[in-house]
Amino acid sequence: MSDIGRILVFAGIALVLVGGVILLLNRFPGLPFGRLPADFSWERGRTRVHLPLATMPVVSIVLTILANLNSKL
Repeated sequence: MSDIGRILVFAGIALVLVGGVILLLNRFPGLPFGRLPADFSWERGRTRVHLPLATMPVVSIVLTILANLNSKL
C-alpha cells in the first residue's frame, strides 16, 4: 500500500511541475501553443469553446519522446 501512496505523491508533484511550466509558457506571447492553424475558438455571448486540434498532437508527441527517453535511462 505504501507503493501506491508514493506513486500518488510523485504523480502530484509531476502535475504541479507541468502546470507551472504551462503557466510560465503562457507569459511568452511568441510561443504558438493554442494558436496553431488547426486550433479553433468560438465565442458567442458568455460561452467560449476552444478546440486545440493541432496543439494536442504536438504535446502528445513531445510527451511520448520524453517518456521514451525516461524509460531508457
